[in-house]
Amino acid sequence: VQLQASGGGVVQAGGSLRLSCTYSKRTSGRYFGGWFRQAPGKEREFVAAINTKDGYTYYSDSVKGRFTISKENAKNTVYLQMNSLKPEDTAVYYCAGGASIIISTIKSQHAYDYWGQGTLVTVSS
Repeated sequence: VQLQASGGGVVQAGGSLRLSCTYSKRTSGRYFGGWFRQAPGKEREFVAAINTKDGYTYYSDSVKGRFTISKENAKNTVYLQMNSLKPEDTAVYYCAGGASIIISTIKSQHAYDYWGQGTLVTVSS
């Protein structure tokens, strides 16, 4: 499965962006799409994830209430709508996917089998 991320760019603080992650083949059964980010000099961190079968979502505390992850199964795509962006949201955002993820590990990058290339989000103050 190959993942293709898009939608990054430069935005002012308080603005919005929507990231997309399209995966190359349809998966049957439970599949999780996730987003992680990595700021310069920092470790990669979990942002959000969604169960593409039942739509259940998971968020990091830092983005809860501002970001929304969603899916469009017919297009094999997972979205990350980012609102009220802050300069500290500046990072390279990576999409990830996996089928056999234990819920307790959903926020660990090691739980995911597939990764897309990063897309840079820059939030200016």
